[in-house]
Amino acid sequence: MAFNTNQRLKDHFHETQIFNRRVLVAGLIIFFLLVVLLSRLVFLQITNQQHYATLSENNRVSIRPIAPTRGLIFDRNGVLLAQNLPSFTLEIIPEHVHDLNKTLKDLSQLISISKEDLKHFHKNRRKKRRFEGIPLRFRLNEEEVARVSVQQNKLPGVIIKAQLSRHYPQGKLAAHAVGYVSRINERELRKLNASNYSATTHIGKVGVERTYEDILHGKVGFKRVETNAQGRVLHTLSRTLPVSGKNLYLNLDTKVQAIAEQGLKENNGALVAIDPRNGAVLAMVSMPVYDPNLFIHGISSKNYKELSTSPERPLFNRALRGQYPPGSTIKPFIGLAGLEIKNMQSRKKIDCPGWYMLKNDERRYRDWKKHGHKKTDLLKAITESCDVYFYDLAFKLGIDNISSFLAHFGLGQKTGIDLRGELSGINPSRKWKKRNRNMRWFHGETLIIGIGQGYMLTTPLQLAHATAAISMMGQRFKPRMLYAIQDERNSPLIATQTLPLKNIPVNDEKNWKTILSAMKNVVHGLHGTARGISYNLQYTMAGKTGTAQVFGIAQDAEYKKEEIAKKLQDHALFIGFAPYENPRIAVALIVENGGHGGSAAAPIVRKVMDQYLLNQAKEKLTPEKNTHGESAQ
Repeated sequence: MAFNTNQRLKDHFHETQIFNRRVLVAGLIIFFLLVVLLSRLVFLQITNQQHYATLSENNRVSIRPIAPTRGLIFDRNGVLLAQNLPSFTLEIIPEHVHDLNKTLKDLSQLISISKEDLKHFHKNRRKKRRFEGIPLRFRLNEEEVARVSVQQNKLPGVIIKAQLSRHYPQGKLAAHAVGYVSRINERELRKLNASNYSATTHIGKVGVERTYEDILHGKVGFKRVETNAQGRVLHTLSRTLPVSGKNLYLNLDTKVQAIAEQGLKENNGALVAIDPRNGAVLAMVSMPVYDPNLFIHGISSKNYKELSTSPERPLFNRALRGQYPPGSTIKPFIGLAGLEIKNMQSRKKIDCPGWYMLKNDERRYRDWKKHGHKKTDLLKAITESCDVYFYDLAFKLGIDNISSFLAHFGLGQKTGIDLRGELSGINPSRKWKKRNRNMRWFHGETLIIGIGQGYMLTTPLQLAHATAAISMMGQRFKPRMLYAIQDERNSPLIATQTLPLKNIPVNDEKNWKTILSAMKNVVHGLHGTARGISYNLQYTMAGKTGTAQVFGIAQDAEYKKEEIAKKLQDHALFIGFAPYENPRIAVALIVENGGHGGSAAAPIVRKVMDQYLLNQAKEKLTPEKNTHGESAQ
């Protein structure tokens, strides 16, 4: 074979050197990577072992909240007003359903499913995982539960869960006072303690349910559960039980409440009854009323529209937020102001021809009695409700004196009751009108304030509070709904504290007795405007009727009730307390468009007082003394 001189000979030594260098570099790289790996292992398994062990444990074990049982609400005699009942909810687990549309169709043939139910179901389905139950229908009745249960084998993924749900056994009775619970909305969720409400879906919206939410709700519990990678619960490791909410006993007397609501019947209006000795609210009525059970699991659009758009405004709490002219019920307070501020002689008489005129003013301010009351003193003016007497007295006092004196009774101010949403009414003065109307005050406006008209507005609660104060000759207490708190059923009751307010300053105690005596004559006097309710009365009552105009009429026109639409007719009012010698109940009532206080309002108040004073249950609550050593009763 010929030898090619151009062919180079291979340099095995050089190639070996190159190979060894490459092996060395590769070895160094591998060594470096092993060092990094070992360092990382040391970091993970030794240095930060506790941290990553905890993370690993949290991936396997999760904390699930347990909702507490909401506290119960009772009236002062132990009548149940709000309870928790087993409620059945139908849920669907999408993971177990082969054909969701068919399942929904099959269910609709067994139970009623509304468009809103479907809307909420599909909305929740987008938020939850496939193995979690999604509510479709709440509050299934026993018949519906039976229908679904019978077909359970044909409905894979459909389950029925039992849970406690709020229920108001008295229905509409005292709905405005007790309130209701409903689903938590996004705005409320931002304000709540996220941890304590992590398992709660409902919250108090109005009334006592809202005011005492913190006490009624309780404290959330927790359970530690082991889960797989998808979050499915495998089993429970440990459990911390929730603390149930405390029970509340209210000052309300359901029998008195029921009598008041029945008395108003189809009329709109409000009544508040207070124990003047301590401020306990015995009844709080606002008519018309609504059924709070409709709101618990979300009221339907149809039902809510009916309530919210009704011209009768059943959702509006007239007792707390209704602002009305007090009419002639203000006259005892104006009379007391005259005795105190002007040292007026109660027996001094003025002439009442049926009208009153200011000097240099052609307008006649008319009395309700066309031909007047003739010679009238303070006692007669209150007993027969003479307008002319109080026109004259108001003019002599002046608006600022009137406003300052009425403020002592809390008129034009919130009472501070333990309910949300109270309005303050209006106790007008020169400064008030300048600030709110940017106008000066006129003498004619002072006159009509003297009979409870014009700018003056009070709430029924405020008027009842003032009536309680006058019955106690100036001693006042803050109105309270809450009577006592109970940690658990059958445990002792802890009474809430009575909250005294500043007494009304009066120079001469005889002035109180003069006014109270006149108010007694309103009911028991021969010419009293409420004498019709005194027949066969078994106790002595004092009171004052009132009629408040809804609209003004021309000077020479006559008020003919039969020619005026119901909604434009006068409001009827009555305030009263009893027994006269030792007051135990003070009541304020307004019957919207009811006409005259003596015929439309006073008889209802008598029924309320009869129930409370003559027909009370013999058994009374005996709460423990609180830390201040005072009892609510």
